[in-house]
Amino acid sequence: MLEVLALFRIVFKSIREHYSAVERRAGISGAQLWALSQVASGPGIKVGELARRLAIHQSTASNLLDRLTREGLVRRARGQGDQRVARLFVTASGAAVLRRAPSPVRAMLLEALYSMPESSLERLGVLLGELLGHMNVDRTASGKPLSD
Repeated sequence: MLEVLALFRIVFKSIREHYSAVERRAGISGAQLWALSQVASGPGIKVGELARRLAIHQSTASNLLDRLTREGLVRRARGQGDQRVARLFVTASGAAVLRRAPSPVRAMLLEALYSMPESSLERLGVLLGELLGHMNVDRTASGKPLSD
């Protein structure tokens, strides 16, 4: 049991160290960098689509975008037809941040999960679900990325 606890500590310490390096080099948080990279990969993306790509709630995506917009890294453009729809674009400053950011731009944990075989992910999902059950944790409570 202590061996498993030690492995969890290594995972979380590695993630924290990666996001500290991201923030030092890019000047924004890991979550903001990931959001910025998603906007760059899909110019004109809508907030709802960005939230879906990041697997977070739309209000959380809006909060990330507010900071990126204030920093001049992302701009919002209203559609000509429906003024309620905002499309997102990376600015020149945002592109510069992406160029100097360390890899991976996506969340470190997400990159590792993508590299795992489907059968391993299924087993891991079952075991983590069981762990959360023993912890009496609401599985829907977290809408924030691990980088926060």
